[in-house]
Amino acid sequence: MAWMLWLAGLAWLPVTSPHCSPQLSYSVCRFCLGGFSVTDRRIPKISLSQTFHKAADDITFSMRILHIIFSSRIAGAERYCIDLANRQAELGHEVAVVGLQSSPIADHLRDSITYYGFGLRLFHRFWLRRLVAKMTVDICHAHLSPACKALSSLGKHPAKVATLHVGYKPHQHARLEGVICVNRSQVERLTEYPGQVIHVPNWLAQIPKVVGGWGIRTELGLGDDRFVVGAVGRLHASKGMDVLIAAFRATAPASAVLVILGDGSQRAVLERQCSGDRRIHLLGFRDNVYSMLCGVDLFVSPSREESFGLAILEAMSVGLPIVATATDGPREFLCRQPAELILPDSVAALTEAIDRAYAKFCTTGLPKVTYDLSPFDPAQRVDEITTFYRQVIAGSRVPMPDRSVSLAS
Repeated sequence: MAWMLWLAGLAWLPVTSPHCSPQLSYSVCRFCLGGFSVTDRRIPKISLSQTFHKAADDITFSMRILHIIFSSRIAGAERYCIDLANRQAELGHEVAVVGLQSSPIADHLRDSITYYGFGLRLFHRFWLRRLVAKMTVDICHAHLSPACKALSSLGKHPAKVATLHVGYKPHQHARLEGVICVNRSQVERLTEYPGQVIHVPNWLAQIPKVVGGWGIRTELGLGDDRFVVGAVGRLHASKGMDVLIAAFRATAPASAVLVILGDGSQRAVLERQCSGDRRIHLLGFRDNVYSMLCGVDLFVSPSREESFGLAILEAMSVGLPIVATATDGPREFLCRQPAELILPDSVAALTEAIDRAYAKFCTTGLPKVTYDLSPFDPAQRVDEITTFYRQVIAGSRVPMPDRSVSLAS
């Protein structure tokens, strides 16, 4: 009988979410077997079908925004989505997020944001169409491939956009009305895309409050005399962590330490590459990235492909010396910054860069670096994305409610 209810989509079954935070008093329901759950933080909330009933003299308005991201871990694209959704909600927009029921993303969203967690990894397109049909949404914003594939299956309404966290793929993005490029190279390659395009570089996300202040050196028992190299990113071939490990093992002295934060499909391969080298620590995903960064002497971004690189921005915000590969994103936004750019996928180039940094560490030390963070102002970037939303909505030929065009402030 249960499978019949699942097929018909007629039953609501209560479940317990593994990521419910007790202090937020979650209430979770799951729609059918393998359907979706709604995370409600039990605060007053305007119905998605009741927004925009505002006074005529109200000079601000809010949009109904639905973000879609099917990720089981939090990395750069996930932090981008979380921070964008939180800032949009703070500005007064009505924001919801669709993701996996098992994802930790829900725990990082503001209380005013509704999170719809899908159960089974199958039928995401079906469940997304069903959910959107029951909502009144102005614009849907997809992040990463699974979300873009699901969003592209929707009809002309609501308007649909995606951020190119990786790159443009016609089968994922061609049916969307707009794409947000995070570097200029992406814009230049979009010669056949029929929709609207905007270049909005990433920004420095809100710095989380670090509880305890334990520091990476305290955790690993490292003194100030130890040379610590750090990296943050998914353990995937595109991120080049294997190149970093090879370069570190080729040149770093016995007293040096390599710390890598992140998780992913390449973890087992990288562990074998380390061959029991106790200087190398694969610490997995951590919420407190800034605590790690504050204990590092040199930050390395060894990516083979990098559209932007949020982890680099985080390292800049704490003044770390940076060595990064000259991929699309870093080559663009680090060209006028006091950082070192090297060839991608080159063990030799990275070995030489680590050698230079260690020599300086041993002689004059590696002092903090001052970077120009003004190009990464979050308020300006979120404003640009909000304006782009309105342009895409206006071009989608969907009748919009009468309202002012001023931004919420």
